[in-house]
Amino acid sequence: MKQTMKKMIGTTVVGAVLALSGASALADAKNPKIGFSIDDLRVERWARDRYYFEAAAEKAGAKVFVQSANANEQQQISQIENLISRGVDVLVIVPFNATVLTNAVKEAKKAGIKVISYDRLILNADIDAYISFDNGKVGEMQAAEMIKLKPKGNYYLLGGAPTDNNAKVLRQGQMKVLQPLIDKGDIKIVGQQWVKEWSASEAMSIVENALTANNNKIDAIVASNDGTAGGAIQALAAQKLSGKVPVSGQDADLAAVKRVIAGTQSMTVYKPLKAIATEASKMAIQLVRNEKPAYNAESDNGMKKVHSILLKPTALTKANINMLVDDGFYTKEQITVK
Repeated sequence: MKQTMKKMIGTTVVGAVLALSGASALADAKNPKIGFSIDDLRVERWARDRYYFEAAAEKAGAKVFVQSANANEQQQISQIENLISRGVDVLVIVPFNATVLTNAVKEAKKAGIKVISYDRLILNADIDAYISFDNGKVGEMQAAEMIKLKPKGNYYLLGGAPTDNNAKVLRQGQMKVLQPLIDKGDIKIVGQQWVKEWSASEAMSIVENALTANNNKIDAIVASNDGTAGGAIQALAAQKLSGKVPVSGQDADLAAVKRVIAGTQSMTVYKPLKAIATEASKMAIQLVRNEKPAYNAESDNGMKKVHSILLKPTALTKANINMLVDDGFYTKEQITVK
């Protein structure tokens, strides 16, 4: 009798546990737990992404756990491991170093966690999806605007972080536009360098050296983002060349927008962060629910062709800068140059 009773209690307990685990699985699909691992929240761009992402995810019933790696690859790996052990359902990662996350992604997949690469493509890893803007197109826009302003002359190419795959995709886009004019002899590339961690101060010293090496004879600087553009413009200002040498950028950082209005930066590329963040949170929830996101591209990350959503960027100059106010990206007061 005792044995039978024990058996019944055991069965009841197992049944209850199974019922509970079934309920929690359903609850997770209804209210997914999303781990959001971000390269560096000290950067204005990523702080905005986080804000829009959390707002969209929470509105859809998801809970978001955010970690910032502060531009440190080891820290990002351990934070991803931490999010895995917390039992998130899906990981959304803005990689600091796109090449070092293969094992971290493997661990996530082993735990049954979906992995999305956000804005920057994680290389050589079995990720489920990728969402970004068309970075090749961004590079084309940057170079096209420089050509419009300086169809001939000495060009300097200021790349992004060598650890960031986007920096290389941007360069491909830039060269697609520049190469025909280089071949024709209209444009001469007098120097090019990658900028570690997209650092403005490093960009400044690179351009200082480039100006010295070329006796200040640089006619245009193709800078790959607004941070590096800011550094380049500081170096130009020291030689009283600010506003005379066109400089490209991207991200529509507030300081850059003010430079575009003031005429020291020629253009930036606007990537509606609300659009990518909202779309990414939707994608994360769809993957947990085994629904199919509206992919429109594939991106080769060295291991596989990754299902991707690539959104459309917009080139901004002084002429159409008010689009940022119309979109609610900034207020009129914020972009007013005093």
